[in-house]
Amino acid sequence: MQTSGEMVQWLTWAAGAGAALVAAGRVKQRLELSLAKHPSLGGHLRMAKRMAHWLPAYSYDEAAWFAADGAPPPVAVQRKTALARLGTQLRESSPLTIAHTDATRSMVSDMQLISQIRVPYQFSDVLYRYVKTGNFWQSSEGVWLTDMDGKRHIDVTGSYGVNLFGLDFYKDCIRKGSAMAESLGPTLGAYHPVVRDNVERLCRISGQQEVSFHMSGTEAVMQAVRMARYHSGKRKIVRFTGSYHGWWDDVQPGPGNPMPPSGDTLTLNEMHANTLRVLRNRNDIACVLINPLQALHPNRAAPTDATLIDGGRSVGYNKEAYRQWLHTLREVCTEKGIALILDEVFLGFRLAYGGAQEYFGVRADLVTYGKTLGGGLPVGVVCGQSHWMKRFDGDKPGDVCFARGTFNAHPYVMCAMNVFLHYIETPEVQAVYANASATWNGRQAQLNQRLQEAGVPVRVRGMESVWAVVFEQPGRYHWLLQYYLREHGVALSWVGSGRMIFSFNFDDQTFDLFCERFVAASLAMQSDAWWWKDAAQSHRSIRRQVLKEMLQQRWPLLGGLVR
Repeated sequence: MQTSGEMVQWLTWAAGAGAALVAAGRVKQRLELSLAKHPSLGGHLRMAKRMAHWLPAYSYDEAAWFAADGAPPPVAVQRKTALARLGTQLRESSPLTIAHTDATRSMVSDMQLISQIRVPYQFSDVLYRYVKTGNFWQSSEGVWLTDMDGKRHIDVTGSYGVNLFGLDFYKDCIRKGSAMAESLGPTLGAYHPVVRDNVERLCRISGQQEVSFHMSGTEAVMQAVRMARYHSGKRKIVRFTGSYHGWWDDVQPGPGNPMPPSGDTLTLNEMHANTLRVLRNRNDIACVLINPLQALHPNRAAPTDATLIDGGRSVGYNKEAYRQWLHTLREVCTEKGIALILDEVFLGFRLAYGGAQEYFGVRADLVTYGKTLGGGLPVGVVCGQSHWMKRFDGDKPGDVCFARGTFNAHPYVMCAMNVFLHYIETPEVQAVYANASATWNGRQAQLNQRLQEAGVPVRVRGMESVWAVVFEQPGRYHWLLQYYLREHGVALSWVGSGRMIFSFNFDDQTFDLFCERFVAASLAMQSDAWWWKDAAQSHRSIRRQVLKEMLQQRWPLLGGLVR
């Protein structure tokens, strides 16, 4: 029989052993989590935010600007003359558009931000002394955008993904939708009768059981995550390195968000076995967010010209590998009761009639849509299985998941959406979908062949009708291509050549004209010596040089240690 002292001793030992086991479990969980993070700064968000705060502001003076890659004086002089010519040409072709932009920028914070982060920041001060572009379009027709001066540009901005079938189509959706909604007007709260047809079609297209309407893609993702947390009783969400799901705190936890990374958000390495281990071994994960656009550049943020420090871009698309990843992820989420959320706000209806679910052959628990689905008007939609979509507990009347918005299911948006949903079921559009992969793969090959024949170090890589420009040699000035393309009448979005989004109304003749302009812009840039290359220059040497500059700005004595 144990004495009281022995009992106390045993209980103390047991408590210590239990605490040790708990601590060991936490250490194991933490180690698994660390191994599942991408090794880049994108996978280590706290460090990325620290680096963003540390990053020193500095600008090249004119002498350094034109020879940042070590070019000899004659090349620097040639470049300076070329930049002055380019700036003059852009100003003279669109003076009213540029004046309107200059007069507006100080009053619109978005325009200020775009100007600030459009190019590598070391180059911006000198660049904007020479080169200006406008932010206004006066009209659109077919695949053309016309500025306030009447200059026409081939549109590959894609309106951030909205423009799938051509801007004339969306004008028609809005016109017909407005006529349908006119008798009811902006009566909010209840629904326009067309909503029934919309939800029936959305359930059929998505393969889901219920629908909720919201005002934007960001809001739709917020609601999907909210429902996953409500029904699972868990708080943590998994997103993947580089993926974008809107600008709210939990899903944009790195630089660009003033809040520190949330402890409820795990940013993991996409397409990696260590990530699957984390999902299998943890019991606190409510949902996994997938942005299928990441198949084009896994674990990398969207490629923008502002990030072209050394000219390297990690862009490559392997449909089969990404399909296998999604299927494995689906199995693990089913096994663990984790909601798999497919964020199709950007790509929805572009990859296939049934979206990424059909394209990759995987069924999500919740799907978010936006962009093109509104027929040209703002919208966000969540489609999901009933057990994930229900917003209340029938056995607990006080247990609800409230989500309502004043403009949810706005009559004019719902009617424009209805026009869109009817259109995509027509035989004409179904034929476009059937041939889309062959069409855009063939066009990508066509442009690359012409670029190769022209002898320029530029190629394109794409995922169906979404393309990025890549460069075949290191360089400091690749980001300038966006301005040469603008000069030659090609309209890009503010991210520059990192993303070109084609609408399905490009016919072969117009695409051929686009190729001519793209090649001409590339040849002009090459002729102006921006692709001069020192044989010793490499991506690594450029990165080291920029790091040395940064260290010298922040800690002058340390800068000399980097060679």
